[in-house]
Amino acid sequence: MAAEAEQEYTGQLITGEAGVVDRMLHAGLGRFTRGLSPVAMTLANLDWAMHLGMHPGKQAELNEKAFRKALRLSVYASRCATNPETQPCIEPLPQDRRFDAEQWQQFPFNLIYQSFLLWQQWWHNATTGVRGVNPHHEEVVNFMGRQVLDVFSPSNYLWTNPELLERTMQEGGQNLVRGWQNFVDDVERDMGGRPPAGVEDYKVGRDMAATPGRVVYRNELMELIQYEPQTKTVFPEPVLVVPAWIMKYYILDLKPGASLVEYLVSQGHTVFAISWKNPGADDRHFGMEDYRRLGVMDALQVINRIVPEQKVHAVGYCLGGTLLSMAAAAMARDTDDRLASVSLLAAQQDFREPGELELFIDDSQVAFLEDMMWSRGYLGRNQMAGAFALLRSQDLVWSRMINEYMLGERRPMIELMAWNADATRLPYRMHSEYLRQLFLNNDLAEGRYDVGGQPIHLGDIKAPIFSVGTEKDHVAPWKSAYKINRFAHTDTTFLLTSGGHNAGIVSEPGHPRRRYRVLTRNVHDRYVSPEQFLAEARLEEGSWWPEWEAWLREHSGNRRGPPELGAPDEGLPPLGKAPGTYVYQT
Repeated sequence: MAAEAEQEYTGQLITGEAGVVDRMLHAGLGRFTRGLSPVAMTLANLDWAMHLGMHPGKQAELNEKAFRKALRLSVYASRCATNPETQPCIEPLPQDRRFDAEQWQQFPFNLIYQSFLLWQQWWHNATTGVRGVNPHHEEVVNFMGRQVLDVFSPSNYLWTNPELLERTMQEGGQNLVRGWQNFVDDVERDMGGRPPAGVEDYKVGRDMAATPGRVVYRNELMELIQYEPQTKTVFPEPVLVVPAWIMKYYILDLKPGASLVEYLVSQGHTVFAISWKNPGADDRHFGMEDYRRLGVMDALQVINRIVPEQKVHAVGYCLGGTLLSMAAAAMARDTDDRLASVSLLAAQQDFREPGELELFIDDSQVAFLEDMMWSRGYLGRNQMAGAFALLRSQDLVWSRMINEYMLGERRPMIELMAWNADATRLPYRMHSEYLRQLFLNNDLAEGRYDVGGQPIHLGDIKAPIFSVGTEKDHVAPWKSAYKINRFAHTDTTFLLTSGGHNAGIVSEPGHPRRRYRVLTRNVHDRYVSPEQFLAEARLEEGSWWPEWEAWLREHSGNRRGPPELGAPDEGLPPLGKAPGTYVYQT
């Protein structure tokens, strides 16, 4: 029975001692590779290398480019010898800020960084445009090439970085002493399982997740929090917040003044939020259906008892938005009309363009991850953190190394960073289903995803939809989130805000340098492409929160007195103060 259950959610039947040995081997390898499949990496490199070896024309082109780049560097060097103001022969990419300082324009550092950029450009030419290479393999090889090149960037080493040399001479090496102390402290914290330096100044329930409320329901997978009203009257339709379980829920209740939950309550909304359990080895059996049933559906049942005869504004963030889409489609299929509206924050339904995370998702990689999760029962926080660090290695790895270990300057801890350090785990069954059915097979978007043994269709959702994308999202690219316009057969508003996956959503009123574009497509309006959206959408300065809250008001009834916390008469007495107990699980 265990083997049959495993086949049900991995798609592969693992039996016998041989299968167990294989999985144990892969799990051990995964600890050294940080979750990356060596087979997947090897296949990608072999695909590229063998095709390149059979294209002598491409090889000749690369040789010519190498010669021309060497010639450009030589000409640049000779001109610099007579004119120090000579313009560089190659400029960094717009997002590359490593060589902005004036010190890099001085000899010999100008030649060092210019040669690095030329080599970086040549390597991009070498790893792209080779006919016959699988597109996914090409992206992997190009990505891994960038990672290797970043290791050898002259900005990462004391003797080739003029900014580091200048600071070291000014301080007599004290920056390196501080940097060494920072490094030792980080190693000790990592080995001891302690959070990064500065996190101890941010306490959950006091500095973060501090909006007053009560836990009104608890099951084996989630706690439901009802927040205390802050206005004399409230809108009749309550708001249910469904966060992702890849993160702690309080990203949406980050701190006073920067809490989406607090903002909604202050505007007269009765807010409920799910706080997911941090799963352990004993929770390996929880799957996507459990998160839908024990999460969204149980929460709706509780809310219906506390605020009877009222529809609910449901809000899903990231993976929670994907789950909410599934739940809403299943409810529509079953003629369950309890949703007043559906809001999706940085959430995807179509995973054909899942962003840079696609680099780590193919059949080989998923099988490798399944074996790692099989040995523990969950995917650990280190594997997820490692993948995200690779995607943004310049910011999360090398920039940190330079600032904290060479310049000896600790980045000041902020609430968003403290929340990010409070990572969660993902249960084996759920993550396997998520990767295979959504990422690999794209079952939800292509109509093959079943709930309760019956297929669901996103086009069945009739509640109005408000979808938010963020301009710099590397987890759920906005054009991917925008695809809800292709599936929805209801009034749909799409809003594109500045910022990234987290910072773009946590965008409270008064936040500097924020802007957004918004456009509503009624059910009978023509489809508008992403490019047309950029041209036609209304551009506004400031936070997107008031725009969305005004939309909620338009879809709400007349205000009245707030409901009580919980429903003791219905067997739902408050179980304790917010933020509850699950949020403290490590």
